[in-house]
Order: sequence, then C-alpha cells, then structure tokens
Amino acid sequence: MPFLQTLAAGASPGSPPSVPPDGAPATPVVVRAVGLAKRYGDALVVRPLDLEIRGGECFGFLGPNGAGKTTTLRMMLGLTPPSAGTLTVLGFPVPDRAREMRARAGVVPQQDNLDPDFTVRENLRVYGSYYGIPRAILETRIEELIAFAALESKAEAPIATLSGGMRRRLTIARALVNDPELLFLDEPTTGLDPQARHLIWRRLRGLATSGRTLLLTTHNMEEAQRLCDRLIVMDRGQVLDLGTPRELIDRHIEPYVLELSGEGIERLEQGVPEAGALRAERVGDTLFCYARDPAALAAAARTRPEVVAVQRPASLEDVFLKLTGRDLRD
Repeated sequence: MPFLQTLAAGASPGSPPSVPPDGAPATPVVVRAVGLAKRYGDALVVRPLDLEIRGGECFGFLGPNGAGKTTTLRMMLGLTPPSAGTLTVLGFPVPDRAREMRARAGVVPQQDNLDPDFTVRENLRVYGSYYGIPRAILETRIEELIAFAALESKAEAPIATLSGGMRRRLTIARALVNDPELLFLDEPTTGLDPQARHLIWRRLRGLATSGRTLLLTTHNMEEAQRLCDRLIVMDRGQVLDLGTPRELIDRHIEPYVLELSGEGIERLEQGVPEAGALRAERVGDTLFCYARDPAALAAAARTRPEVVAVQRPASLEDVFLKLTGRDLRD
C-alpha cells in the first residue's frame, strides 16, 4: 500500500483524536522529558520540564516570542544540548543518539529552505537521496508526495515560480520523504493565505490520523485549537499549563465573550457586573466581557446603537492572552 495513500484527502481540521477502546493498549511514548532545562549564562531559557508525548498525537507548543518553544524543539531534535535533565525521543537518548533518531523524523523549519536551483521533483529526489532510499522506492514516493502537496501541475517547475503556499506545501512534503514516525513543525502556516492554510491543516490532521506524531509550534491560536490534541502554554521558559484545547478553555475562561467597541462603551462599562458579566477587561477601545450567559449583556448593548457588539464562544486565544498577558513582545 502506498505510504501516503490514506493521506491524499486528509482529515478535517478539528477532528477529535482517536481514543482506543477500553482495554486496548496505550499508544507508546514517543517523547519523554524529565527535568529538561536549558541555560544560557545566567538566563534559564527553559525551566525544568517533565513531559510525555504519545504516538499519533499532534502536540502543540504555544507562547510569546522568547518563551522557549523553539529551544525546546531544538533540544528534542538534538541540535541544542540540554543543560539538565534527560530526554528520550523515539526510544533514543538525545542528544547522544540524535542522529539515529533524526533518521526516523521529519523537520519543517519556520523558514522554507528549498534549493532554488532545483525543480519541485528534484528537491524531493535530492533530499530523499540523503536517506539512502532505493531509487525505485524513492521515485514512487516522490509521485505520492507531489500529489500530497497538490503540486502535480508544478512537478517540473523551478522553486522561484512557486507561490508561498506552494513552497510551504513542498517543504512539508519534503519532510515526509523518509516516511517519518515523528514530524517537527515550526510555524508551518506563517504568512499563508486562508486557502493554503486550510489545505495544510487538512494534510497535517491526516498525518496525525495515520499514526504519525506531530510536534507543532505556532502563534496561530485557531491553528492550535483545530489541530492539537494537547498543548502546553509557555512563557519565559516556564510551562504555564498543559491540556487539550477544550480543557484549557474551560479551566481559564468563561464560556462566552462579548466584545464591545464604540463611543458608548464607557457608560456600558459601569453596568457590566449588573448585566451578567463575571469579569470585564478594557483593551484600547474594546471592552471584553466574560460571562456564562451573555443574553443580558447583549440586551444592554442593543440599547446603545453606537456600540458595536460581537458575541462569540471563548477561544484558545483568550487563554493565551490571559496566561501570558497582552504586552507586546519583541
């Protein structure tokens, strides 16, 4: 059976993770970190981290710039030596046997690093040759990967002629050329238009559904909420919380958010508690009201036509901002 046959269409983003039936053996631990930490001089950029990631999970790392996400992934790849703790990835101690581990893993870097001198097909062929894949197997695999990336019409095109979305899809396909068990993805959809982003989301969910394990860093909260089975929120090297997107939302945020903006929000702000908001937060010219039942709040907003009211369910972005703050990070 072709190694990507089940991924051609991809699963829908947001599909719930599969749960083994009662009595079924648990999926194996793919990543185990115990007391994993990284220090640069006096700065502890990753504080001691205990973590287990199981096979078939899409596991996310969220946090502002400088939170320690990329450093954590680099330690898991064996590219940055830890300052303390132990780390096992795919059964290999890292960094001692990182090279053997990476032979069974794929990496999608934040910035595309495709070879501009080669075509789409040649990029896959040259990259596949690094793994010593027999030529006949590699050529068949390349055809599947081109279809997986929806690049059939661009197979012989030079990289310079591809759009950003096409290059990103090719970078993801290239990371699969060695049929990896584990895929590291650093900001996989940064800068993409909605069509390209949704296609990549379908492809990534399909990979997880097929049994591959995905480790994902992203600043896109919708992406994290749609794709991740579990995730951690980090800030200044420390894990603030861990859980499924739904668990984190339920743990930290009221069910509904009403966003109020316009000239009349000052007067509405005074009556927010009486109108049913459990708490409110003013950010610039917008008032965020958090409630379990937003009906009274919405009714109060309707009495002031100059106020624009947007009601929505609580999201992972609300969690992220509550835990890490709204201050701009460089």
